[in-house]
Amino acid sequence: MTAEDVARDGPGKAFMLCNEAIVRGALESDVKVVSEYPGSPTTEILDTFSELSTMFDYKMEIASNEKVALETCAGASMVGLRTMTAMKSVGMNVASDSFFSLSYTGIKGGMVIVMADDPQAHSSQTEQDGRPFGPNAYVPMLEPSDPTEAKRMVKEAYLLSEKYGVPVLIRTTTRVNHQSGVVQLDKLDRKPFAKLPWPHPPGRFCTVAEAARNFKKALLERQRKIQEEFEYSDMNLVKDTGSEIGIVTSGAGYNYTVEATRILGIDPSILKLGTTYPLPRKLIGDFIKKKRAVIVVEELQPYLELHVTAIAKDANPELKIFGKWTGNLSEALELSPDIVATALAGVLGLGKPVDYESIIAKANTLKTGLPDRWPTFCPGCPHRATLYALRQATKGMKHILATDIGCYSMSFLDPINYGDTLLSMGASLGVAAGLQYAAQEKIVAMIGDSTFWHAGLPGMVNAIHHNDDITLVILDNEVTAMTGQQPDPGRDYNAGGQPAKPLVLEDVIKAMGVSDITIVDPYQVKAAVEPMKAALSRKGPNVIISRRACALYADRNKRRRGEAIQSNKVDKEVCKKPYTCIRNFHCPAISIDDNDRKAVITKELCDRCDVCAKLCPFGSIKLREGE
Repeated sequence: MTAEDVARDGPGKAFMLCNEAIVRGALESDVKVVSEYPGSPTTEILDTFSELSTMFDYKMEIASNEKVALETCAGASMVGLRTMTAMKSVGMNVASDSFFSLSYTGIKGGMVIVMADDPQAHSSQTEQDGRPFGPNAYVPMLEPSDPTEAKRMVKEAYLLSEKYGVPVLIRTTTRVNHQSGVVQLDKLDRKPFAKLPWPHPPGRFCTVAEAARNFKKALLERQRKIQEEFEYSDMNLVKDTGSEIGIVTSGAGYNYTVEATRILGIDPSILKLGTTYPLPRKLIGDFIKKKRAVIVVEELQPYLELHVTAIAKDANPELKIFGKWTGNLSEALELSPDIVATALAGVLGLGKPVDYESIIAKANTLKTGLPDRWPTFCPGCPHRATLYALRQATKGMKHILATDIGCYSMSFLDPINYGDTLLSMGASLGVAAGLQYAAQEKIVAMIGDSTFWHAGLPGMVNAIHHNDDITLVILDNEVTAMTGQQPDPGRDYNAGGQPAKPLVLEDVIKAMGVSDITIVDPYQVKAAVEPMKAALSRKGPNVIISRRACALYADRNKRRRGEAIQSNKVDKEVCKKPYTCIRNFHCPAISIDDNDRKAVITKELCDRCDVCAKLCPFGSIKLREGE
């Protein structure tokens, strides 16, 4: 499972992540322009394209946000090149303005948009279901269930896109994106990159007024033709066992269904939908026509269930439909083979194959007494030090902290418990604007450098224009750390390490009209408190930039330079057990020795940011030498 496997010419086979299989499908389709903003669960698509960008002739950008990424691909596809962008469904929210218009105007070169939902909210602020984007925008949508299907659907999507002049959505979920499997490698038949002449008359991609109305008529006809094609598409799978019981499913739901039927020892008929918009209505109708009951297995909203119910009105009015509306499956959280097996057993009147409730109860009993393990900052993370300094600077100051999306989103969790609002990328500034009108307390907004470039700039413009009394804390850790240290517009390189023009935060903010800018180093934690306190005492809008590289990113660069990563230790003779390093700083590299109840630092975890040493009142934390 390496980038070399993704790049290897076929024929052959390779074991790869589904996200890598998506890249492989694009490479085999001769993709020429790629633009993305990182976001789990699609980040590996960006990372793989970035790693391979010096081996192939496509052009790639790590965009400032998903809207820009989609528009970049749209522009290149309008000319005639094949393009790809990938994003999580909340990223599609950002890109949706142009996405809806693009469905009207269409494109020329094939354009594929990978959109991933995140059931269980593993790395997202909501469990958003992105499937309505397809029908709402009249954009065809395909849904793979494994790496082999994903690669194949990417290739089919490019053909479909160019046949009908429309971008194509490939909808995935976290368990599909992060699934691995053996993928067949076909030949890489790539043509040299070349710019093309603009082939269109003026106004071809302009949608407004009469043009928009004409585009709407055309896209409705396009949608009708695509639906007819999907009725016979082999991306849909019908397994008709003759059973009166049927299961309609798609994506990860199909994988859970197959395992659940094996657990129960049953053999129902299964309709697996790979074309989830436009839905093949006749295919669904024919499948349910002779069924006594159908169970719809899907995650998140009852999207398929709604359409199966509507189709059954004519195809089989007596059909009993089970799913989310009947309470057999939940709209919350992700499914699993166990959950699906339990639901199927309940519908079919079978005994539970396993007493899952007892197993879970026993597991919870075994966990009794174990400490909670909350998501936390890495050892050496500059955000932990910034939050400590900010709390010291605001002692005695009633304030509200509007925070944002990034590693620092964890600040409101135990054990730090610091942060009052958290909505979406860049929302901290807009929320802070409303808070300063309504609340008596001092208003502080906090945002990371990558998120500031992504969606914070409009909020900054708004705060400046309205002279909002806000202090903005920007956590500048040099990269988009939460998704794997991808470069952001503040760096002097882009995808594949290619040179790029860096933007300097303070220069941009000064040019916008704010001169009250305070820059601190969070590793110099005590020295940072007074400047932060002074900045907070002044009327906003003003800005505090806390600047120190992500610890993991810094360590990676040290290793590349051949530098040793040092660590600290606790001098037990000096330690008086004040536990300042544990109670106040919460670094996971520091724990309590069961023998003497004094602090101890794990060598393998410590990053030697040295903040704990600066906080220790007895100076007991020192450089570990010669060990």
